[in-house]
Amino acid sequence: MLDTELQTLDLINAQRTARGLIAVRRDTRIADIARSRAAYMARTGDFDHVQSGGVTVFDLIAARRITWYGAGEIIAWNTAAAPGDSAAMAVRQWMSSPTHKAIIISKAYNYAAFGMAVSATTGRRYFAGVFLKGPDRTGAWARVTSVNTAPVDAVRARVQLNWAGSDTRLQVLTAGFRYFEIQRRSPGGSWVSYGTTTSTSATRLWTQGLTYEFRVRARDRAGNWGAWRTISITP
Repeated sequence: MLDTELQTLDLINAQRTARGLIAVRRDTRIADIARSRAAYMARTGDFDHVQSGGVTVFDLIAARRITWYGAGEIIAWNTAAAPGDSAAMAVRQWMSSPTHKAIIISKAYNYAAFGMAVSATTGRRYFAGVFLKGPDRTGAWARVTSVNTAPVDAVRARVQLNWAGSDTRLQVLTAGFRYFEIQRRSPGGSWVSYGTTTSTSATRLWTQGLTYEFRVRARDRAGNWGAWRTISITP
């Protein structure tokens, strides 16, 4: 099920990027909502944006206490035998519908997720996609770009470390880059932080012949850290 849900998101983002738009990012919170919406339709056969009791996707978002400034939902069902074919068929259906297509290629959303469920009685595959405009929750990115070493004496080497990074761009509400954190680890030791910096280079003296680890990560102005990027260096 998860593979099909992720495939659906990939197909949607292919539609967006083909039009020069930025891919929407997956948000696990709304993924849970999308999956529950698909499961509800598969269980009840009620193919509608309004559930029993008048509950809508907007109610479900609010109930999760998710901060949002705009949202939309798209739904579909089909009886394609293979999950991948079913996902592709759902996307074709949505792109053939002006109201659904408008949500898919909207410039107003930065996050989305999809849910899929199969009816135990009819075999229908139900899809629900939830789109959201919300605060930036995506970490900034960083990577090491180059390392240059040169001996200083018989024991030490000068190591020139270079890295790059930025905030991950969203369609809207990108928080913006704040700073990097860099660390190194000696053989058999613990990580030692060089602190945070907006610089993209540093020079250190390390012992020749030892293999060190160096890593960098980046943070955006909303406080979201990206993943560490680690390399090994033997001066």
